[in-house]
Amino acid sequence: MEASLASQRMAAAAMRASVLGQRSTATPVSAASPLAQPSIPAPAPGACEPLAESRLADLVQQAGEREGLAARLLRAVIEKESSAMPCAVSSKGALGLMQLMPAAISDLEVANPFDPKQNVDAGAKLLKQLLVRYGGDVALALGAYNAGPARVDEAGGVPRIEETMEYVNHILTRIGAPGEDVSR
Repeated sequence: MEASLASQRMAAAAMRASVLGQRSTATPVSAASPLAQPSIPAPAPGACEPLAESRLADLVQQAGEREGLAARLLRAVIEKESSAMPCAVSSKGALGLMQLMPAAISDLEVANPFDPKQNVDAGAKLLKQLLVRYGGDVALALGAYNAGPARVDEAGGVPRIEETMEYVNHILTRIGAPGEDVSR
């Protein structure tokens, strides 16, 4: 029993050290009031068409370079989240190409989540924050992007939610081997 407790104490100390290291490199997220909802503009009227390939490629490349993420990771998230349709709105209220939730829109100070550049930039920043939070573990970061960090923390891994497990597996398969580096 003493050996088990000592092992747990060592693991907890390592986790504390990891969190402190992550805090020094992560961009702080403001604590928005849970009652405050951002004023979100409506998507442009008319049919929602996928973003032109050349424009999407440019946005993904720029955001990936800025955040130090592989373009193929951002592209896979966009394809899974919105099928590259900038005016996409989910049944849960997620908006735009990277399907940002209203709280993330507020935290990341996105003026128009239907603007492709703002949406991709914010989604890349959020994904980078999650990768930092989870020590570069792509599966955990993707699980948190889909189900929220609280659920990942509570589960101690990718939550056993069918949608989330399928989401993580789909993107990991799309980008290559799960252990492959997705930073630039």
